[in-house]
Amino acid sequence: MAESPIRLLIADDHPVVRDGLSSMFARDPGFEVVGEATDGAEAVRLAEALRPDVVLMDLRMPGTDGVTAIGELAAKGNPARVLVLTTYDADTHVLPAIEAGATGYLLKDAPRDDLLRAVRAAARGEAVLAPSVAATLMDRMRTPAPGPLSERELEVLRLVAAGNTNREAAAGLFITEATVKSHLLNIYGKLGVGDRAAAVAEAFHLRLLKPKG
Repeated sequence: MAESPIRLLIADDHPVVRDGLSSMFARDPGFEVVGEATDGAEAVRLAEALRPDVVLMDLRMPGTDGVTAIGELAAKGNPARVLVLTTYDADTHVLPAIEAGATGYLLKDAPRDDLLRAVRAAARGEAVLAPSVAATLMDRMRTPAPGPLSERELEVLRLVAAGNTNREAAAGLFITEATVKSHLLNIYGKLGVGDRAAAVAEAFHLRLLKPKG
């Protein structure tokens, strides 16, 4: 008995890219393109309605971007695997996407066969990374964070110190509110405090945060 084709949703704001990807996957009986989205908000709506196995997600889109959409799908508990397909491989794009819940991260210059294999792997729940993206992550892991807090933890704490709520901090960093809470718990543990105010006070005391001016 033949396996069911992998149901695919394509999210990209460029019609030429969507058409090219749809045509490429349509030529392979192992895939079925069930929908196309022009921005992150539409990607979330269609993923909820169509329940694809994999979402091919661009990052830079008008309105709701890809990272925000990935976080929203994760928050909704949507079972679709999200495979980022973009032109950007800097850690400022890679890390937020993976933290938000992306299964994999590929670049648009990937060969056709590599992309087909990546979608199959993503459908199985396997992590897929372009070589340059894997190198970016390895470099970040090898670079020690300044002080006891990671750079992302410091970013969260700076926003908290500025009076942002968890939801506002999450929106500012393109991560989920749950991820912000997780970072705060780690911060509390590292600084030996029990709440937000104490964490901010201790961070200023340790000179991890500096007063404006």
